[in-house]
Amino acid sequence: MSRLVLSGGRLIDPTQSLDDAVDIAIEDGVVAEIGKGLSGAETLDVTGLIVAPGFIDIHVHLREPGFEYKETIETATAAAVAGGFVGVVGMPNTNPPPDTAAAVRGLMKRAESASCRVFTMGTITKGRQGEELAEMGDLVDAGVVGFSDDGDPVNDAGVMRLALDYCTMFDRPVAVHAEDRSLSNSGHMHEGAVSAELGIPAIPSVASDVMAARDLLLAEYTGGRLHLMHMSTAGEVSLLSRSKADGIKTVSGETAPHYFTLTDQAVHSFDTNAKMSPPLRSQADVDAILEGLADGTIDAIATDHAPHASHEKDSEFAAAPFGIVGLETSVGISYDTLVHSGILTPSQLIEKMSCNPAVICRIDGGTLKPGSRADLTVIDPDRRWTVDPAKFRTKGRNTPFAGRELVGDAVMTIVGGEIRFDERG
Repeated sequence: MSRLVLSGGRLIDPTQSLDDAVDIAIEDGVVAEIGKGLSGAETLDVTGLIVAPGFIDIHVHLREPGFEYKETIETATAAAVAGGFVGVVGMPNTNPPPDTAAAVRGLMKRAESASCRVFTMGTITKGRQGEELAEMGDLVDAGVVGFSDDGDPVNDAGVMRLALDYCTMFDRPVAVHAEDRSLSNSGHMHEGAVSAELGIPAIPSVASDVMAARDLLLAEYTGGRLHLMHMSTAGEVSLLSRSKADGIKTVSGETAPHYFTLTDQAVHSFDTNAKMSPPLRSQADVDAILEGLADGTIDAIATDHAPHASHEKDSEFAAAPFGIVGLETSVGISYDTLVHSGILTPSQLIEKMSCNPAVICRIDGGTLKPGSRADLTVIDPDRRWTVDPAKFRTKGRNTPFAGRELVGDAVMTIVGGEIRFDERG
């Protein structure tokens, strides 16, 4: 492979404490050299742009196998590279779910021609039923990067304890949807003034908090690695912060852009694109999520990309499925909301979208140290653009951000040294 040099950009790599105007050279799919005045067979001018370790989304619904009418690995990974992601971790709500080694290997076979790297979570329990543990060792041997029952909470505390116990042998996280369904009562939005006004059955924030508290205590007791997915409440932030302050080093958490930009006020119009699980919360919750990102309590930003067919979302609010798409809007929304406002520095955002996701799921990536995989995300911090679902590569159009004007976006994605997306101005 010829030598490719990205020249003139601002290279930011938190794993090297690097933030400087330097060039980066790529050879044979790896980072060959970082320095000034580098040359190569091909040189790309990235002046004015940020060059970062490739972003990894650790919470994506690929829908394949079983729900290809919503999304496929091909369309999801095309959306991923267009959104600046070099890798995605698929959630196990497929049919069949990846609860056996054969199912995992089948999924990996399907992903061999994907536009970006594809990883998967194995299920915590067989069939995601919450009753009997999946064969975790076999799943690890097949290549899973963690365990999750996705949007189905493991209600039985004994089963969750066993899962955390077992995962200590494999150095894989147990990623949980924190929800006590005896409290959420099949609700459709956040419990508060808006739900009362609209008369929509609601999910109180304490439904998430109670389950998060249980699982954090079990992680402390077992020493197992626990990852809180799509954090949405002030209570979850407080609980995770307390665990970390107590010296519990095996816990982590993620949130998604909609949880630090939108509140339950977005449901006022009965827009089903504002329906997700967990639901959009109050302004106080949004403020807490922002604070948790700023102080490091929340380790990662994921998308919870959940595409649905248009006819599924085009229904009354109670009948519509939960979920929105996010692969093509996440970087723009995050940069615009967090960096331009001063909540995070560019380096801190890169940590939460590249370095930390790689560490959480033990993925080879999240760094541009010489000799590492040449997975890069290039950001134009000044690019002005408007979210237009008609231009999405994903099959899903279900976004509450349509028409939103943003400043900042990913404009180039390099996977294993190959340019998979290039939309520089």
